[in-house]
Amino acid sequence: MRRNAVGPLLSGATTIGVGAAGVGVGLTGVFGAVPAVRIGWLLPLAGVQLRVEPVGGFFMVLTGAVAVAAGLYWIGYCRRERFGAIPLTALPVFVGTLLAVPAAGSVTTFLFAWELMALTSLVLVLTDAQRGEVRSAALIYAVMTQLGFVTLLLGMVILAAAAGDDFSGIGTVPDGVRHTVFVLTLIGFGSKAGLLPLHAWLPRAHPEAPSPVSALLSAAMVNLGVYGIIRIDLQLLGPGPRWWALALLIAGGASAVYGVLQASVATDLKRLLAYSTTENIGLITLALGAAMLLAGAGSRPAAAVALTAALLHLIAHSAFKSLGFFAAGSVLTATGLRDLDRLGGLARRMPVTTALFGVAALGAAGLPLGAGFVSEWLLLQSLMHARPGHDATIALVTPLAVAAVALTAGLGVAAMVKAFGIGFLARPRTDAAASARESPVTMIAAMALPAAACVVLAVAPGAVAPMLNRVLDALTFTDAPTLGVFLQLPGLHGSIAPGVLATTLAAAVLLVSIGARWRSRHRPDPATVPLWACGADDLTPRMQYTATSFAQPLQQVFDDVLRFETGVEVSGPAAPTYVVDRIAYRARSADVIEDRWYAPVLKALAATAQLVRRAHTGSVHLYLAYGALGVLIALLVAR
Repeated sequence: MRRNAVGPLLSGATTIGVGAAGVGVGLTGVFGAVPAVRIGWLLPLAGVQLRVEPVGGFFMVLTGAVAVAAGLYWIGYCRRERFGAIPLTALPVFVGTLLAVPAAGSVTTFLFAWELMALTSLVLVLTDAQRGEVRSAALIYAVMTQLGFVTLLLGMVILAAAAGDDFSGIGTVPDGVRHTVFVLTLIGFGSKAGLLPLHAWLPRAHPEAPSPVSALLSAAMVNLGVYGIIRIDLQLLGPGPRWWALALLIAGGASAVYGVLQASVATDLKRLLAYSTTENIGLITLALGAAMLLAGAGSRPAAAVALTAALLHLIAHSAFKSLGFFAAGSVLTATGLRDLDRLGGLARRMPVTTALFGVAALGAAGLPLGAGFVSEWLLLQSLMHARPGHDATIALVTPLAVAAVALTAGLGVAAMVKAFGIGFLARPRTDAAASARESPVTMIAAMALPAAACVVLAVAPGAVAPMLNRVLDALTFTDAPTLGVFLQLPGLHGSIAPGVLATTLAAAVLLVSIGARWRSRHRPDPATVPLWACGADDLTPRMQYTATSFAQPLQQVFDDVLRFETGVEVSGPAAPTYVVDRIAYRARSADVIEDRWYAPVLKALAATAQLVRRAHTGSVHLYLAYGALGVLIALLVAR
């Protein structure tokens, strides 16, 4: 075996082993009991405490499953993209930190694992640090993740000071502390999950990271932001007041709509998938807020359906988003392109990758027989079956939430049709796309794993029902939907049978195929005639839609939100004439939140930094005075 192949093989195999161990321990925590572990010498004073409970075990299963597929994909990916020793070592370490977060049994261990996860993910984002785009994305990611960690650290320290360091010993917490911790942790966890307006790092870091790392970031790491909300805010601090639920609903709905709008106009394939992550995490957060709101209003069956929708969508998102990034990585390694306007024609040259990306796109679109359909259907059912009675808040909020979910679903279909149709079908628009070749066997096998999970979730979601029921029991929700052959809602009117839909569709396709074959045998051979294309000899790539032109109607409708920057350059002879040599049209999709919110903040930080620099006089005596003042302030706060 060649020496340069040993490193990727060892790194990928280690990642697979760590992920498989996480799946095993997670399943044991969900269905059984994992002994608590305390390692006193690993961290000064507090030590490390590990305890796997059903909620944490559920997230360990998701993370481990994604890691197994990513490790297998990594082996083949590294044969085309050469990486050094640091990324090869960092990948299994990153997976280990991802698994340590939901296994943490104390505040100290949780914060320690959380920061290790942030640092190792930053190292992996910087894999191709020679490119300026990567360095810029890594800088923004580092700043955002550390600002989120500061708020999370403050909130968790306040919680530990009021209720103790051990999660299992947290009992009654004063209301003022609960509210403060909720706000701080929601900001910290929301920044990691990519919720609005803390999403700015996600569409930058995900596209620039290696594709298997992008899959882990999008299908595993952002899930841990949701885990923090469920574990800390819902399970340990809950049940909370109504405004907690409204905050989750607003943050989730805004993230879902804004994320899918950006995805629908994005032309970079990996950037599109990154914005799709903001969309789907927004839907999950909206479902959590709906569950909290409905439970507080006494509508426990509808609340159980909403919480089931959130958990099931977490599984579905992990499956179809990891598959999407794997397929995008295959396209990138085969063509060197991420721009949909320059792709096309991959269905003939990369048929397996095309079919697998189609599975991912169907799941992300939320259409029937897609992995995300059942969970989105459950969310809509929970909102539509909410019984407001005389509760004005629920009567107002639930229709708005239904509208947000419906708009998100519709735009999500448009975004995925654009990604699949423009990027993989039609004719190749560049020589790189025309000369693409199918990915290696290891990459195909890795993509087949989440694709199989997507099919199972679409056709037989009852396969994950036992695990979901255990998690719902841990969260004191016992009225779970019946996820069998017929999906039935507890105490509500509504059912669906995904397996029956799939069987009916398969039978219809089979009948149409048989009929078309029979007809082709019993009719005369068709005459061969030249193709008529408006006077042209043959169709060319310039005659088909690009991703930019496909999204132009949406751009015009939502121009107030998207704020496209467009320009036209016309070049011709110097003298006034009607002859034009070249017309160039340029369009750039700006992130209006980043431009309008982050730019002023960055300017203020830069001005503050200039003021702080004036205090750095080089005087040791002045620095000692600063230290004494800081200690005094800390003592006063502690007092």
